Amino acid sequence: MIKKKFQMPVAVHLLLIREGKILLLRRFNTGYEDGNYSVVAGHLDGDEDVKSAMIREAMEEAGIEIKANNLQIVGVMHRKSEVERIDFFLVADSWNNEIVNMEPEKCDDLSWFEIDNLPFNTIPYIKKAIENYISGIQFDIYGW
Repeated sequence: MIKKKFQMPVAVHLLLIREGKILLLRRFNTGYEDGNYSVVAGHLDGDEDVKSAMIREAMEEAGIEIKANNLQIVGVMHRKSEVERIDFFLVADSWNNEIVNMEPEKCDDLSWFEIDNLPFNTIPYIKKAIENYISGIQFDIYGW
């Protein structure tokens, strides 16, 4: 009997920051962390690199176009929730188009918040990743 090789989901998360504020979205009607704030994020679909996945998610969720050379990977988190995951956190220094909620059926608020005063209902690992970014911590293990 051949043992199945272990696999885990990989996700990308976008930290959009301007003038000391960070863009957060409140999840709605998704079945995961509904009512809590997160950042623009999504899973790799396969056959795409981390930056390409982030570019795709930014367009799908916020209607913005980001070029790969405007994205910087600022953090990686090996996280355990219901399953093990690898999360990449990226910052964009510029983008095209106005930010707009492209998925109102999954997001009921898309707003800027002070980066050092996040809403109480920010998803805990997202809050930790933002704190890591502020502190210059590029790798973390969370949820073990």
